[in-house]
Amino acid sequence: MSSAGQTSKEEATKGTVGIVMLVHTALERAEQVARHWAAAGCPVVIHVDRKVPQTTFKTFRDGLSDEQLIRFSPRHTCEWGTWGIVSASQSAAEMMLRSCPGVRHVYLSSGSCLPLRPVQELVDYLAARPQTDFIESATTADVPWIVGGLDVERFTLRFPFSWKKQRALFDGYVNLQRRLRIKRRIPPGLVPHMGSQWWCLTRRTLSAILEDPDRPIHDRYFKKVWIPDESYFQTLARQHSAQIESRSLTLSKFDFEGKPHIFYDDHLQLLRRSDCFVARKIWPRAQRLYDAFLTDPAGAMKRTEPNPGKIDRVFSKAVERRTRGRPGLYMQSRFPSKWSVSNVTANPYSVFQGFAELFVDFESWLNRTTGSRVHGHLFAPDRAEFADGDSMINGALSDTAKLRDYNPESFLTNLIWNTRGQRQSFQFGPQDNQKIGAFIAGDPNAHVSVISGAWAVPLFRSTQSFSELRRIAARLQRIEAAHLHLLRDQHTKARVRIWTMAEFVEAPMEPLQAILEDLGAQAPRHLNEAPTMADLEGFGQFLQNLKNQGMHPYLMGDFPVEQGPVSMPKSPRKPYLVR
Repeated sequence: MSSAGQTSKEEATKGTVGIVMLVHTALERAEQVARHWAAAGCPVVIHVDRKVPQTTFKTFRDGLSDEQLIRFSPRHTCEWGTWGIVSASQSAAEMMLRSCPGVRHVYLSSGSCLPLRPVQELVDYLAARPQTDFIESATTADVPWIVGGLDVERFTLRFPFSWKKQRALFDGYVNLQRRLRIKRRIPPGLVPHMGSQWWCLTRRTLSAILEDPDRPIHDRYFKKVWIPDESYFQTLARQHSAQIESRSLTLSKFDFEGKPHIFYDDHLQLLRRSDCFVARKIWPRAQRLYDAFLTDPAGAMKRTEPNPGKIDRVFSKAVERRTRGRPGLYMQSRFPSKWSVSNVTANPYSVFQGFAELFVDFESWLNRTTGSRVHGHLFAPDRAEFADGDSMINGALSDTAKLRDYNPESFLTNLIWNTRGQRQSFQFGPQDNQKIGAFIAGDPNAHVSVISGAWAVPLFRSTQSFSELRRIAARLQRIEAAHLHLLRDQHTKARVRIWTMAEFVEAPMEPLQAILEDLGAQAPRHLNEAPTMADLEGFGQFLQNLKNQGMHPYLMGDFPVEQGPVSMPKSPRKPYLVR
C-alpha cells in the first residue's frame, strides 16, 4: 500500500473503536459480522484458530481481501481453558495497536458475537468515556459463576493438561498437587481477579499490559493457570487502568452448569429488551437475528444504558424449571424424590426479607393494610423485635437474644402456637441469626418473600468509610447467597418467592399485591396505599463502585448504573448506621 493510501486509512480509523474477533467456526457468519463492523468505520483484526484447516482459512481470508479495514493476526491453537486463547488475544491486540494508531478503545469479541445496536452508538458511548476500561474484574471470593470448578486453586496449582482432552491426567495431577500440598507462588504485586473474557480496554491500558517490563513473568505464570482468558487481562487491568467499570458490554448468559446460553431466532425480542451493544453466543443458523440486527438500522434499539438485568428473570425461571421441574411432573432432568410434608408449626406465617430495607416503615404499612401482626427482625443480633416494641409476647416469650438463641426453632414454634388466630409476619435478613433458616425452609407453613440484595440499601445510606462498607457488603452477600441456596433447594417445603432488587424495583406493585393476597382474607383485593420506597438515587453507581473495588454485588441483579426514578414515593436521604 502507498504512503498516501496508508495515511488515508489511518485517518479513517482515527477516534474509532477497534474490534478484535476470535474465530474458530461458522466462518461465513464471522465474515458477515466483520464486514458490518468495517462498514461502520471500525478496523477489525481477526484471529482464526490454527485448528481450522489451511484451505478453509485461505478461502475465508481471500473472501475479505477487498475490505481494507480488516486484517488477520498470527494464528494460535485455541482450546478451552488453556493459554492459547490469551495468546490469540495478545497477538490480535498488538496488531491492532500497531497498525491503527487512531484507535482509542479495543473491543474483544468472538465470531459468534452479534452487534445489537448501531455501531455508531457504541463509538459515541465509548467516546464519552475515553479513559474508562470495561472489563469484569472481581476477586475469586466475590464471584458467583464458578460452577463445579476450581476457584482459588486455579491460581495456586499448575494445569499443564487439557481438561477436555486429557481429563484423567488433569484430575490426577490436581489431586497429586493437593496431596503433596504443592502451591505456586503468585507474582509479587498481583491480586488474582476473574471475569468475563469479553472486555473493552482503552489503548493506554492495553498497551501498558502488553508492554509491561514484567510481562514475561506474568505470561509464564498465567500459562499454567486454569482458564487464563478469564483472569489474565482481568488481573493485569487492575495494575494499569486509571478507571475500571467492572462489567462487560457484551451480553452473555450461562446456565446452571456454567455453559453459555445460545440465542436462537425466537430470542429476538429478548435481545432487543437487553439494550446491550453486543450479544453472544448466536446460533449460526439464526437468520432472523442476523437479518434484524445487521440489516435493519431503523429497528435498532433506542439509545440507553446497557441493562442485561431486564432479561435476567427469564433466565432465572429457565434455571428453576431446569433444576426443579414442575410439581407432580416427572422429567428426565431431575430424579423424583419423596419426603415428609408434615407441618412443623401450628399456623401459616410470613417471612419478609429485604422489604424493611427497601421500604420506609414497612411493618406499620403492612399492619394497616392487612390487619396481621407484623414484627421487626425477630432474630436480630441484639433482641427479638416484637411488634409495637413489646419486650414480651404471648406465652411469656422474652425478647432477650440469649434466651431466643438457646433454641431458635422452639422460640418460633411457640410464638406461632401462642398467637393462633392472628397471622404473624416478621422480617429476616443476612444480619440475623441464620440458624433458623433451615427450619423455616423445611416448614410448609412458612411463606417466604425475598428481595435479594436489598441489604445494600442501608449500606448505601450509611456514613461509614467505603472500605468498611465493601467488607460488610461482601460478608452479607455471602450469608444471603447461602440462605437463598437453601430456599431454592428441592427439599424446601416453604412457599418461597424471590425477586432480585433490580427486578422488584422495576415493577413493585404486582408482587406487593400478590403478597397481600397471600396473607389472607383481610388483605384488600386491590392495593390502594403503597409503602414509601427508600430514595435510590445514586444506588446503581454505589453498586458499580463496589464492582470497581473488586467486589461483585450480584444478588441485586443487573441494577443499571444510571437508575431512573421509580414509580413510587421516596423517602428523604438520611445517615444509617450499619451493624
